[in-house]
Amino acid sequence: MLVLKNKDTSSLLRSEKKSLSRFLTLYATMVVLLITLLSLFYYQGKEKLMLFDQRAMLTKYAYIQTKRLKVLHHYFDERTEYPRDPRFKSAIYDLEYKKIFSLLSKEKIHFDEEVYIAGDTIHLVKALDEFYLGAKYLVIEIPNDGAWRGEGWKNIIGYGFLALLFFMIFGLYLAKMFLKPMRDSIVLLDRFIKDTTHELNTPLSAILANIEMMDTEMMGEKNKSKLARIAIAAKTVSVLYKDLTFLTLEQDRKNHDENIALKELILDRAEYFSVLVQSKQLDFSLDLGNANMMADRRKLTRVIDNLISNAIKYNKRGGTLGITLRQGMLLIWDTGIGIKKENIPFIFDRYIRFNESEGGFGVGLSIVKQILDEYHVLVEVKSSEEEGTSMVLRW
Repeated sequence: MLVLKNKDTSSLLRSEKKSLSRFLTLYATMVVLLITLLSLFYYQGKEKLMLFDQRAMLTKYAYIQTKRLKVLHHYFDERTEYPRDPRFKSAIYDLEYKKIFSLLSKEKIHFDEEVYIAGDTIHLVKALDEFYLGAKYLVIEIPNDGAWRGEGWKNIIGYGFLALLFFMIFGLYLAKMFLKPMRDSIVLLDRFIKDTTHELNTPLSAILANIEMMDTEMMGEKNKSKLARIAIAAKTVSVLYKDLTFLTLEQDRKNHDENIALKELILDRAEYFSVLVQSKQLDFSLDLGNANMMADRRKLTRVIDNLISNAIKYNKRGGTLGITLRQGMLLIWDTGIGIKKENIPFIFDRYIRFNESEGGFGVGLSIVKQILDEYHVLVEVKSSEEEGTSMVLRW
C-alpha cells in the first residue's frame, strides 16, 4: 500500500529531482567522510607536532631531575627529601613499574610511550641508565594548556566548512551536467507533445462530431460494429488529447471552483466510457452515494477520466471495474493486471509506464497527482499483480 500526501510543486520533474537527490546524498556522504578523515589526520598531526615541540623541554627537565636524583642517591644518609621543581612534577618507578615516589597528578603511566598526553597534562617517560634510589624509570609531567587543540578545532571547522561548501557547489554543478541530457530529452518530449496536441485537435473533433451525427438505424450490423470500433479509438485518443491539452495549455489557467455533485459527474463519465467498457466486456459495478466537493469541474473531470481510463486499459477482458462513492471518499478499483509492489511509488511520475503493451505517454496519473495535490486530496493505492488495483481518494 502506498499513501501519498500533498507536496509542494517544483519546476523539476519528480524523476529528475529524485536522481539529483540520490546523487547529492551519495556525493555529500562521501565528501563528509573524506573531510572527516582529513580532519582526523590533521588533528593527529597537530598533536604529534605539539608533542615534538614539548619533547625538547621535557628532555631538559628530565636531565635536570636525573642529576638531582644522582646527588640524592649519593648523599641519601644526609638528605632524604625528594627533589622538587616548580616548573614540572616527577615520579620514579622501579624495574617492575612499581611506584617508588610520585608527585604526579595523573598516576596512570604508559611505560611503552615516551611522550604522550594524559588528560590536561603531558608525560615524558625516561629510562635511567643507572638505578638511582632503585629507580629505573623517571616520569616528568607538565601542564597541557590545550591551546593547540583550540587552534586545531578552529582550523578544522573553518577550513572544513569551506571545503564542504566548495565540494557541494562542485557536486551540484557536476550533477546538473550529468542530468542535462535527461532534462534536454524531457524538454524535447514536452515540445513534441505540445506540437502533437495542436495537430490532433482538428481531426479528432471532426471524427467525434461525425460519429455523433451518424444515423445508426440505417446501418447494417457489420457497419455498426465498425463504427463502434471507430468510436472506441476516437474516445481513447480524446482522453489522451485532453490530458495533453491540460498538460501543455491549460494547467496554469485560473480555477473556477464550484460545489460539484460527484454522483452526477461520475455517471456522466461512466456513460462516456461505456463504449470502451463494452468493448472489453467488463462488468461495470457502481455504488454511488451522494457526495460533493469544491473543485474546478474541468480538473476534477480529468482526475475521474484518467482513473476510469486506466482501470479499463489495464483490466482483463471480462473483468470488473468498480466505483464506490461516499462523502469524503471515492474508490475506483479493477480486477486487472495489477502493479508490482516496487513500482507503486513511481506510478505518479510523468512519462513512467510499466506496461509497454499499452499506449500513452505516461502523463495521465502525473496529471491526477498534480490536481489532487492542489486540492489537498489524499491518494491511497493498493495493488497486487494479476489481482487488480484500487485507488482511494479522501478529502
